[in-house]
Amino acid sequence: MQFIDLKAQYEAYKSEIDAAIAEAVASIRFINGPQVSELEQQMADYVGVKYAVGLSSGTDALLAPLMAWGIGPGDEVITTPFTFIATAEVVALTGATPVFVDIEPDTLNIDPNQIEAAITPRTKAIIAVGLYGQCADMDAVQAIADKHGLKVIEDAAQSMGAEYKGRRSGSLGHVAGTSFFPAKPLGGMGDGGMAFTNDEELAKTMRMIKEHGQTAHYRHGKIGINGRLDTIQAAILLVKLKYFDDEIAARQKVAQYYMDNMPDGARGPVIREGNLSAFAQFTVRVPQRDKVVELIRETGVPIAVHYPLPLNRQPIFLEMRQKAGLEPETFANAELAANEVMSLPMHPFMQQADQDTVLNAIKEALGKL
Repeated sequence: MQFIDLKAQYEAYKSEIDAAIAEAVASIRFINGPQVSELEQQMADYVGVKYAVGLSSGTDALLAPLMAWGIGPGDEVITTPFTFIATAEVVALTGATPVFVDIEPDTLNIDPNQIEAAITPRTKAIIAVGLYGQCADMDAVQAIADKHGLKVIEDAAQSMGAEYKGRRSGSLGHVAGTSFFPAKPLGGMGDGGMAFTNDEELAKTMRMIKEHGQTAHYRHGKIGINGRLDTIQAAILLVKLKYFDDEIAARQKVAQYYMDNMPDGARGPVIREGNLSAFAQFTVRVPQRDKVVELIRETGVPIAVHYPLPLNRQPIFLEMRQKAGLEPETFANAELAANEVMSLPMHPFMQQADQDTVLNAIKEALGKL
């Protein structure tokens, strides 16, 4: 059993993917080939925004708008402590300070009710993550940002394909960034990412930044990065995008079967009314998580933990606070979640027989506590 069965996905689209790769290779346009701009247009249309900018990773898709806005030393950016480190890492890379606020106890996304208390004169932006595939409460986040004149970035690395009140993930906030890492809902065969916005000037600046700040050939108006999306990855993603809605629908069926048959003692994800999760992960909460994971893995069922340590407890952020003369922070909901969550095998090609194996392993493990 695979945690994410990328081989099954490749076999399903093999002839088209192989042809797309061969075409990209034969063109010899490995950098900025026409497939990149075609993917940008199709993804912008899919998400429902005017502009999409292909980038080399989901991390760069978050970093580019921060750089475009000139966020840097002395500034603060508010985000969640319960996410992959890239969300806060990009803030630190600009020289700004990530400021964490706790998460909602049910969705595990950033809690809008706690954001205003963290805003200071140095706050410039809020990054809201669509954890596990479900968008945060973006309307509430945006209302707070508008009130205080702040920018909003939707971190859609896990939530591409999700919907929030009828709008697609990637169209929320001033800008959104997603990842095409192979394990994501829409994944390539290597690293890749994309930023989405309706702001023409922001899109133009991000395009400059991803090309070393280049304004014309060997003319550089900004400090930038080497952040381009490879042509071959764009070619692969153009194939996968054709089947993406079908895969999201298949993920709903897999998730619903898990939820309908979840053993007592395990709590499945809470999906808010008006939301459609992309189910990048299917994450449940259990008591004595580490013991349960150990027992399940002994049966051969693959289990992952997203995430065992909240960012406020990561060594680098503890070190940064110590250097600033600040004490470590505690976020009760994030730290409780970090002790309870475990992610089950989840992908569009999963069979119910495999799900039954997973569910039985959970039931047996909980029965041994």
